[in-house]
Amino acid sequence: MMKRTRREFVRILFAATQAAVAGRFLPAALGADAAAPPEGLNFVVFGDWGRDGEADQAAVAGQMAKGAADIAAKFVISVGDNFYENGVTSVDDPQWQTSFEKVYGAPSLQVPWQVILGNHDYHANCDAQIAYGKAHPRWQMPARYYTQSLKIDGVTMVDFFYLDTTPMIDEYYRVGQPPRAQVLTQDVPAQMAWFKAALAASTADWKIVVGHHPIYSGGEHGGTRELIKTVLPLLHEHKVQVYFNGHDHDLQHLKARSLNLFCSGAGSQFRATYANYHTKFAKACSGYTTVNLQPEQMIVKMIDSTGTLLYTTAIPRVA
Repeated sequence: MMKRTRREFVRILFAATQAAVAGRFLPAALGADAAAPPEGLNFVVFGDWGRDGEADQAAVAGQMAKGAADIAAKFVISVGDNFYENGVTSVDDPQWQTSFEKVYGAPSLQVPWQVILGNHDYHANCDAQIAYGKAHPRWQMPARYYTQSLKIDGVTMVDFFYLDTTPMIDEYYRVGQPPRAQVLTQDVPAQMAWFKAALAASTADWKIVVGHHPIYSGGEHGGTRELIKTVLPLLHEHKVQVYFNGHDHDLQHLKARSLNLFCSGAGSQFRATYANYHTKFAKACSGYTTVNLQPEQMIVKMIDSTGTLLYTTAIPRVA
């Protein structure tokens, strides 16, 4: 082997050192080939977020942008409580900028947001959140409850059922409760009739239901007896595989028979959790959830506001 001069050795060592340093600080896509996103239908789920970009909201937004880019997310699901403490007053409310547009401005989050209402949204003008999407197509809330059908591959379908759970909860009808004026205008029997008919008509391979309030929970609010009585039996009857919710400010996975329940309500603040009979995972932290939906399984990952992967699970299409 030909001997190298001292000058050549120093030059090679310097070049190698510079490359190593660059690799530490350059984005992954620049420093090395970026990993290909997982095949399937990829999306993000989170809720309980709109706080004018406060520290935890901004931190989750930054990590969520990275997570959405990593999986090439096709859309984001917001499980409600989009604006604290008291919703928005109109389509021109400043919170649209301070809590939404400016906080979630990353390119990876410029995808459709499938949105539902939470109880805090019911403190003000819910119709403004529906109207906002007419001029801002990223915000997808065509009605207070609605369905969405998507292809996972050439033959496999998923149906999403987006519920408006706040009017289903008895406590919000009490005098002095901020949502009272708006829940009194809602027809819960009509929503339930629609939900029953939509589930019965679905022939999709996957059925996913999204609501703000938890069915079972190991969080601050706990389970919701009204949903246990009215919604849960329908999910079992129609073999729904997954229910996503917020309301409790944490990350959880619970299971009721073959139904998987995921709480992703930690978009800006978090509160204590505890384990119960249904608990598979619970963590009191700010964060979000990513989903990789494949024809035969769903991969769910829960990630905190520092980017740490906390929990991963695989849900089979047929239990």
